[in-house]
Amino acid sequence: MRSSNPVFSRRGFSRDNGYAGFNAQQPQAGGPAVGTNPYAEGATNPYATNPYAPQDTQLGAPQQARGNVMTIDDVVSRTAMTLGTVVLTAVLSWLLLPVDPANLGKSYGIAIGAALVALVLSLVQSFKRKPSPALILGYAAFEGVFLGVISAAVSTYIADGVVIQAVLGTMAVFAGVLIAYKMGWIRVNRRFYGFVMAAAMGFMLLMVTNLLFAVFAGGDGLGFRSGGLGILFGVIGIILGACFLALDFKQVEDGVNYGAPREEAWLAAFGLTMTLVWIYLEMLRLLSILQGDD
Repeated sequence: MRSSNPVFSRRGFSRDNGYAGFNAQQPQAGGPAVGTNPYAEGATNPYATNPYAPQDTQLGAPQQARGNVMTIDDVVSRTAMTLGTVVLTAVLSWLLLPVDPANLGKSYGIAIGAALVALVLSLVQSFKRKPSPALILGYAAFEGVFLGVISAAVSTYIADGVVIQAVLGTMAVFAGVLIAYKMGWIRVNRRFYGFVMAAAMGFMLLMVTNLLFAVFAGGDGLGFRSGGLGILFGVIGIILGACFLALDFKQVEDGVNYGAPREEAWLAAFGLTMTLVWIYLEMLRLLSILQGDD
């Protein structure tokens, strides 16, 4: 199945082309599991036929020595590379693309172009069967350009210091969700997944509707991104991002426990990066509204 973040599809780890789905077939008697859902009760190891997978197919059982399979270290290193690319290009675009009134239109044009390229690259990766490091790092680079210009503009014209607050807020959300997930306070199952995806689809539909009204009617559209409603939807957006972080952590945990190929660490890094970018943008927007109301 496809799915990953509030905008794109999330793909879990399984034997069905390397990814899992909730509508997967049930294992036949005496045969291997086919596209097993890792969130289902009593799920078998979807990488049981993978030559690199552990021989013990029960999740949580002691794992034997494995070869070319994904580890937590792989996910951490790939995520660090992807996020590092985002930060590097964001800093460079902040420094090299001035947001003073004389150059603001040019800088915004470059930022919008970079965002569109990042969107295309992320869509291409979302529909590929296997992760592509070049596509993922390319997405990170262009996303960083967009974030750098937007952050510089917000810091210059709305409130100085709001970018640092948004970064710290994003880090706090990440740490909080990670602790809650590890402590078992958040249980990712089919019901949780269904609720999050339904809420995200509704949220995105409202945001697209608001954007269309803003484009054709002018102003802030339906007002979902300013004032009291803007604050409410900013909080909802951050909560949705936190929920998708929990899904990302579950995806990583399943991939490690099921013996996913090492290349899948890039897919985990891609999902985590997209979710963190989502949270940062929602945090930046929320803080900007709060600072503007002061």
